[in-house]
Amino acid sequence: MSLSPAPLFTPFKLKNLTIPNRIVMAPMTRSKSPDQIPGPDVAAYYGRRAKGGVGLIITEGVAPDHPVALNDHNVPNFHGDALDGWAKVLKAVKAEGGLIMPQLWHTGLMRKPGAGPNPHLTGVGPSGLAKPGKKVTEPMTTADIDEVIKGYATSARHAEELGFDGVEVHGAHGYLIDQFFWEGTNERPDHYGGDMVKRTQFAVDVIKAIRGAVSKDYPVILRWSQWKQQDYTIKLAPTPQALEKFLDPLVKAGVDCMHCSTRKFWDPEFEGSDLNLAGWTKKITGLPTITVGSVGLNEEFIATYGGKPAGPASLDRLIEMFSRGDFDLVAVGRALIVNPNWAELVKAGKFNDLKPFSLEALPVLH
Repeated sequence: MSLSPAPLFTPFKLKNLTIPNRIVMAPMTRSKSPDQIPGPDVAAYYGRRAKGGVGLIITEGVAPDHPVALNDHNVPNFHGDALDGWAKVLKAVKAEGGLIMPQLWHTGLMRKPGAGPNPHLTGVGPSGLAKPGKKVTEPMTTADIDEVIKGYATSARHAEELGFDGVEVHGAHGYLIDQFFWEGTNERPDHYGGDMVKRTQFAVDVIKAIRGAVSKDYPVILRWSQWKQQDYTIKLAPTPQALEKFLDPLVKAGVDCMHCSTRKFWDPEFEGSDLNLAGWTKKITGLPTITVGSVGLNEEFIATYGGKPAGPASLDRLIEMFSRGDFDLVAVGRALIVNPNWAELVKAGKFNDLKPFSLEALPVLH
């Protein structure tokens, strides 16, 4: 490591929220909340990351108020009885001086038939397609769509009422909002389908509903990706010009920050430029962006979840890109699972104290 990490430890203002440094805990599904309610171990897990120096925590994906949002009994809700558990999580994070936002996540037709909770109910998607050519149910009706949008707004309102510092909307990785974005899963003939711009309408309506449910200065982040779990090679926007058209309605809907999900943050997004997805998104929109993708590790997540360990890696390229203004915040995922004090260690230059990530770290909330 030759470059100083000091630039990553400067404050940043998002709306009226002052984030003490540029390190964000990336949302990571841990499946440790039985019956969709986070317990004391979840509260302690997030509290440790706040104590370890993370500037902002974005929680694992949580269900907006809709009965088929999730595909796992152990992923938490953000409504009903789960709110008491989230109040305790918030208390643990605030006790350490931390900031935290829930990530509202609807799995859409990535939910498998018979999956819980509510295994008797069928998942929902724009055209009933789990992936291109694979129809698993009927398309959502407008009433279905209205119900889901209302659920997002309700859970966002809960977040502000509880005292969370903002919300992130999951619009990436082939889940529900992304199923509307992607022509491979959205063949609707109505105003929620059509060309790339028209396919943003569902996300636009979700964001507008959230904006209407929270106060004017409450931060709303959108996480989005080009790639899908159904096809890692897909690009929603294959050129900068297409990207500008795609992002414009989302910005106008009221997004305050874009969380641009890539598997390797250092990969250029388009030929002829070394800007990554967060860099291009910031250049086009002028909004703050969060970069993410194997930060601090030498293996991307597919390889590590396939069993290949990921060791600590140099941050020099990250610091170079950040220092020239490509993005504003940096999300760290797997490295924070095994190093709750990752931010503190990096700030102090104690890189030799960082532990590698491996699958053995996943069964317990360390």
